Amino acid sequence: MTTQLNPVLRYGASASLIALIVLCLLWELRIAPLRPGGSLLALKALPLLLPLRGVLRGSLYTLQWAAMLVLLYFVEGVVRAWSDPSPLSAAMGGLEVVLSLVFFCCAIFYLRPAKRAARARKVSP
Repeated sequence: MTTQLNPVLRYGASASLIALIVLCLLWELRIAPLRPGGSLLALKALPLLLPLRGVLRGSLYTLQWAAMLVLLYFVEGVVRAWSDPSPLSAAMGGLEVVLSLVFFCCAIFYLRPAKRAARARKVSP
């Protein structure tokens, strides 16, 4: 039994991860940094670089743990969209929420058929 994985979902996860990396860098270095000239908060993009290669290749294991990692960015986006005094920074937080949700949903729905197939193999003798 072969599992058919949706390449559109993999491309969606890849594109949203790259967009999230770019957003984190631009947000903290150019668009709305905490301090003029940029802040070290731009380093928050570094953990997103770790799964990038595996996500681009469609590695199931990498997509699994990257989906959990991106939830941290979702939480940060919610907090900053809700509480940041700068309207531009709050908008960036909202965009971070959207991108992290797109990645999470693409990853989960991409992984679903593989998980079902693994579960079926485990149950059948």
